[in-house]
Amino acid sequence: MTTYKKSGVDIKLADKFTEFLERKSKAIGGFAGLLSIPETRGEYSLVASTDGVGTKLKLAFLLDRHDTIGIDLVAMCVNDLVCCGARPMLFLDYYATGRLDLARSKKIIEGILEGCRQGESALLGGETAEMPGFYQAGEYDLAGFSVGIVRNSEVIDGRKVRPGDVLVGLPSTGFHSNGFSLVRKVLGDKKLLEKYAARLLTPTKIYVKDVNRLRAALRRQGHDVLALAHITGSGIPGNLPRVLPKGMGALVLKKSWEVPPIMREIQRLGAIPERDMWDSFNMGLGMIAVMRPAAAKTALRTLKGAVVVGEIVKGKNEVIVR
Repeated sequence: MTTYKKSGVDIKLADKFTEFLERKSKAIGGFAGLLSIPETRGEYSLVASTDGVGTKLKLAFLLDRHDTIGIDLVAMCVNDLVCCGARPMLFLDYYATGRLDLARSKKIIEGILEGCRQGESALLGGETAEMPGFYQAGEYDLAGFSVGIVRNSEVIDGRKVRPGDVLVGLPSTGFHSNGFSLVRKVLGDKKLLEKYAARLLTPTKIYVKDVNRLRAALRRQGHDVLALAHITGSGIPGNLPRVLPKGMGALVLKKSWEVPPIMREIQRLGAIPERDMWDSFNMGLGMIAVMRPAAAKTALRTLKGAVVVGEIVKGKNEVIVR
């Protein structure tokens, strides 16, 4: 039996560290940070988010494929921004390696540029750091920084969420950029990794355009998105509660959509417990939107693959998967 903790990742410990950070700074919390702009007389806020690609990079190193990893980097940042209703504006990258490989570096930056195109952001700058002796040959690290803007009257903050509201799931393109420590623990052998490479390296879906289309369609009907959760590390149970108000929980009906076959294959190969699957992977949903029941039909017509996956219920701030 393989678990995420055995692969080297302790989700509960990470959650405790996040709680510590939130206690230290009132501005920290949610998927992105908001800072009101005084010069706009409180009408707008700047929104910022930062992230990396995680150990998915190890797979890129092993298979020597670097053309899509930049898309993942942008996606992990801009998908957090849109969760509070922000419009992404600019992106910065940090690229560190032991020795600069020009051909590989060009592929990485081309991926970042493609991610910025999909995420409607300008690549405004960044930092390339050569650090001999710090990274092994052929390895590098990436971090991204996304900044956007939101009209304060249009912030998505979950405050209006109430029991009976529906959960609309937006399909993922696979594992996205989370759970790869567990994936590599299960597959281990390079031949197995090569066998699954195409599906494992599929870049993270960027939801900026989908969220814009969804909100525009709902507003024409007098509705809007009430809460939006980016499903990343710790899965649906760990991310959906982050956008729910006190006293609200969520009921997720796992038979309402199909989990990607690749995830079930990995589960079978590693004998991964079902609970660990839900705590480690997005299980086929990269984003979950909360809205009134009357808005759901519009959402399903607007976005291909969108599906109602559950509802909001009274209770503790947790997800019940049934």
